[in-house]
Amino acid sequence: MVTWIKIDEFVEVSHLSKEKVLEMVAKGELKSRQENGEFLIDANAKALVHTSNQAVMVEQNENIDGDFVQKTIGTILSLHEKVVSSKEETISSVKSENQFLKDALFNTQEVYEDDKKTIAILREQLKAARDEIEFLKRKYKMMWGKVIQTQAQDSKTEE
Repeated sequence: MVTWIKIDEFVEVSHLSKEKVLEMVAKGELKSRQENGEFLIDANAKALVHTSNQAVMVEQNENIDGDFVQKTIGTILSLHEKVVSSKEETISSVKSENQFLKDALFNTQEVYEDDKKTIAILREQLKAARDEIEFLKRKYKMMWGKVIQTQAQDSKTEE
C-alpha cells in the first residue's frame, strides 16, 4: 500500500532537509509524484527508516574514521563466516543423524522379516506337534480301549 504525503510533511517526519529529500528523489531512493501541482513523496515505513538511517549516516559522516569502518566490516564478515560454518556443521550433523536413522530403520526391517520367518517356522512346528499329540491320543485311546475290553471280557469269563 502506498501512502503519499506532501514533501513538507515528509521533511518534518524524516528530519531531513528539503534539499536532501529532493536529492534522494533524484537518485531514485524515494518514490515521488506530482498531483494537482503538489509534490508528493511515498511515505511507507521502509522509505522512512531508510531515509532516517541515511540521515544519521550523513550527520555522523564527518565523525566516522576509516579504520573504524574497516574493523566493523571485518567483524561483520568474521561473524558471517562463523554463522555459515555453524550452519554447515548443523547440516552435516543432521545428514549424519538421518543416515543413522535410515540404517536403523533398514536393520529393524531386516529383523522384522527374520522374526516373521521364525514365527512361520514355529507355527508349522506347533501344528506338527499338535497333530502328533492328537495321533498319540487316538493311539493310546485305542490301546487302552482294547485293554479295558480285554480285561472286562477276562473278568466275565472268570466269573
